[in-house]
Amino acid sequence: MIRISELKLPLSALPVEMRRAADAPTETDQDRIPPPHPEAALRQLVAKALGIEQADIVTLQVFKRSFDARKAELLAVFIVDITLTHAQAEAALLQQFEKNPHIQPTPDMAWHAPSYACAGFGMQDGERPVVVGFGPCGMFAALALAQMGFRPIVLERGKPVRERTKDTWGLWRKKVLNPESNVQFGEGGAGTFSDGKLYSQIKDPRHLGRKVIHEFVKAGAPADILYAAHPHIGTFKLVKVVEHIREQIIALGGEIRFEQRVSDVLLSPADGGHQLIGLQVLDQQTGQSHTLPTRHAVLALGHSSRDTFVMLHRRGVAMQAKAFSIGVRIEHPQRVIDQARWGRHAGHPLLGAADYKLVHHAQNGRAVYSFCMCPGGTVVAATSEPGRVVTNGMSQYSRNERNANAGMVVAIDPPDYPLDTAAWQAAFGEQDGVQLAQEAQALAAQQPPQAHPLAGIVLQRQLETRAFEVGGSNYEAPGQLVGDFLAQRPSTTWGSVQPSYKPGVKLVDLAEVLPGFALAAMREALPVFGRKIKGYDMHDAVMTGVETRTSSPLKIQRGEDFQSLNTRGLYPAGEGASYAGGILSAGVDGIKVAEAVARAIRSV
Repeated sequence: MIRISELKLPLSALPVEMRRAADAPTETDQDRIPPPHPEAALRQLVAKALGIEQADIVTLQVFKRSFDARKAELLAVFIVDITLTHAQAEAALLQQFEKNPHIQPTPDMAWHAPSYACAGFGMQDGERPVVVGFGPCGMFAALALAQMGFRPIVLERGKPVRERTKDTWGLWRKKVLNPESNVQFGEGGAGTFSDGKLYSQIKDPRHLGRKVIHEFVKAGAPADILYAAHPHIGTFKLVKVVEHIREQIIALGGEIRFEQRVSDVLLSPADGGHQLIGLQVLDQQTGQSHTLPTRHAVLALGHSSRDTFVMLHRRGVAMQAKAFSIGVRIEHPQRVIDQARWGRHAGHPLLGAADYKLVHHAQNGRAVYSFCMCPGGTVVAATSEPGRVVTNGMSQYSRNERNANAGMVVAIDPPDYPLDTAAWQAAFGEQDGVQLAQEAQALAAQQPPQAHPLAGIVLQRQLETRAFEVGGSNYEAPGQLVGDFLAQRPSTTWGSVQPSYKPGVKLVDLAEVLPGFALAAMREALPVFGRKIKGYDMHDAVMTGVETRTSSPLKIQRGEDFQSLNTRGLYPAGEGASYAGGILSAGVDGIKVAEAVARAIRSV
């Protein structure tokens, strides 16, 4: 096959996609069928590019479609794969155009597992690999292990996705938080209550991201995610997709155990470090603990598994503090973003809701950037701990809500994290806080200074607690209009933009919540962003705080074999361990780690 890129057509040449008005649970299979591509026009472009007759083209498949809005006449840009009537003709053309970067052989994008089917049959329960966490990383680790025949056991601290959805709505509608079943914890992970974005900037030479997307489509996701430049699924569809992947894992011999929280790791001395021999598991329904023997456990923890991070630190598992970002969710009318991005084409049904990506390097040395942009979506309550407020963004597949929202966040580094004992006590309790603070202070006194692995959690909890208090101590979030934020005065009345965050937003001065360096950097960035996207710094735009869980505050270190640096049998993976940032990259990392587990088991 031959892959041809940079094939451009005017928007008017494309069939118009008529989407449903709402992403309702009553959708039919017909709703998931994307509109046809302009194949005749594409065949004409391919024939011209290769200097061949259209009749020589046997098949043409669109691999990628994007839009170029840099000029008034918006263009659709395609990458296609073709086959010709004769393989010899393909080979001759590839040789003729070997120096043309837009005409290349189609790569092999199939997943080639490093093990054989049936590899795990006959394994006893104590030999079976365990996957801790059933978010995108754990899901694809378990799926890959099951497809290789290793019958994984999955431990998920939260509930199945539909029960979890009810608990999540309990916070949004009734201000009742379930700490073990919420936006962060439960089947599908944090990605379930998001835009369902499936694009990433990771290096992926083996095209494992393609396997992730194919598995999603196989499980019921819309087929257009196979070719969209910025594919997304949306929450309603993700619920069904997650359930279907679970069913496939079970059908292949895997086992999913819900409401099972790993409370400890059981280790034995080995080669200057430790070897995993089992997990201590708390059944959250019965309150009973039991030991699960295993020598291979994938730690597919979410970035909010703070109690598990503390436990791993106490057991001496190698980890280190890392940078992340803090800030707010900012909301604009979606029509403002559409107009700024698409110009006169705004509102075209094929384009849908526009997105954006922004960055500014402030004079105080801080980077300010947009994060997890959700077109036509809502700001959601994403806390997993009582007495704290956290924001995130979510969209449905239709992306037809009134507002656009995104994180507007400021990069921070370990030197920004608190060292005072009081802050550590507030984060971890009186007794543990003192001990951990002493560790942190001792590390900071070393040359060169080092940050405690758990220090980022202290800052997160500090900001989230403050947001809870300033918001009224009832899970309402503190908010401010952009114009008032720039003028450094509290907001008192709403403008034209109504916030979407539930349970609600209380107008305040965000200077009561965020650190000064973040406020200064954001005030400098807003007018800059307004010049890039007209209306971004409009007075009425709403800023809702706080966004603190942009990524994990620590990294659980692993080697080239994907195992912990000092604890054999532990495989840190995904967002919580800082090896992914989003659904797609987490799924890819899950597959890689599953392959490493398979190799380790087969080598025994």
